[in-house]
Amino acid sequence: MTGEAGRRDGRPAGAADVVNQVEGYLLWQARVAEAEERARSFTEPMTWLTSAQREEIEEHYTRDCLLRARSDLERVADRCRALRGEYEERYRRLRARCMASVLAALAVLAGAAVVTLAVASAWL
Repeated sequence: MTGEAGRRDGRPAGAADVVNQVEGYLLWQARVAEAEERARSFTEPMTWLTSAQREEIEEHYTRDCLLRARSDLERVADRCRALRGEYEERYRRLRARCMASVLAALAVLAGAAVVTLAVASAWL
């Protein structure tokens, strides 16, 4: 999260940024609740544990689940950034090729117009 100052790049946060932050927060809280529920399910059959032991195991299990989830999310985010860079580069090259094609077509049309004018003036 970036706080009240805005985004990490210094620009003010827009409505979409705020929505993304809230959505991310809610998704993470759901992940926390899921990890806690899985930890309780894990320790439930261990009836011989004391309350303190059960809490300690559940805390450790939850912490481990959240560390793994964070690692997974960071890997996905890194891959998304890499893909975005690749697609932006492809788009830049495609745009350059399209612009070159348009300029070439305009040059051919201009050449054809000059030739047509030269032929027309020769007939007069």
